Amino acid sequence: MKLRLQLFEFEDLPWFPAVVRAGMMDYLRFMISALGTYQPIVPLLREALLKTGRATHLLELCAGAGGGTEGVLRSLRENGLPDAQVTLTDLYPQPVAWQLLSARTPGLSFEPASVDALAVPPELGGFRTVFSAFHHFAPPHAEALLADAVRQQAGIGVFEGAGKSWLEILLAWTVLPVAQLLITPFIRPFRLSRLLFTYVVPLIPLFTIWDGTVSILRMYPPEQLLALARRADPEGRFEWQAGKVRHTWGPQVTYLIGVPASN
Repeated sequence: MKLRLQLFEFEDLPWFPAVVRAGMMDYLRFMISALGTYQPIVPLLREALLKTGRATHLLELCAGAGGGTEGVLRSLRENGLPDAQVTLTDLYPQPVAWQLLSARTPGLSFEPASVDALAVPPELGGFRTVFSAFHHFAPPHAEALLADAVRQQAGIGVFEGAGKSWLEILLAWTVLPVAQLLITPFIRPFRLSRLLFTYVVPLIPLFTIWDGTVSILRMYPPEQLLALARRADPEGRFEWQAGKVRHTWGPQVTYLIGVPASN
């Protein structure tokens, strides 16, 4: 599917209730972690880290509740980068969820202050990553996010846990809502509000269906990712690659990776 629609997601709206947004982010983190969604990109990320010479530090932008971060960090540490570290950041920080991840995951920390992915403070160094969030940015802002990485000579990897297909939209309307109802009691940290807004007033499942569908429709396919990268880097200071990799059991991950050409 090459169609891209710039629709809105509720979680992007400033007035959207934080308690519902947190419930949606917790569900996304749980599913991505449980399914190992981003494991196929670990070799690509490891190679990029080695190329940049910053093989120990990832700066995760737009981290949400930190979905997939634990598994990726663990795999990097087990595959030749034993000192790898991750710092989670977001425009809307999730310190409760992040504290849980940090306490049980060696090498994982977080920045409690709000961080704008379009203008990352220079003191927050490291190879930048964006998991499951790049589609939130309209083309001018997506280009600005990449341009900020180029300007600060920070390597960057953009990863979306889908291949952008109609089948994935069908799953978002059928299988995934049922899974959400089944797994919600097992999501940690425990929140009474999550149970309330899942089963009594089902705002979390309903908004998850909408935002999940829109996420796929807003995703940039590889050719559009490369076009954004070239506009963000008109002088060719970075080396860019984009494509899709498939998980062993079916799902795809769409990616864009850029590293300084001088390396």
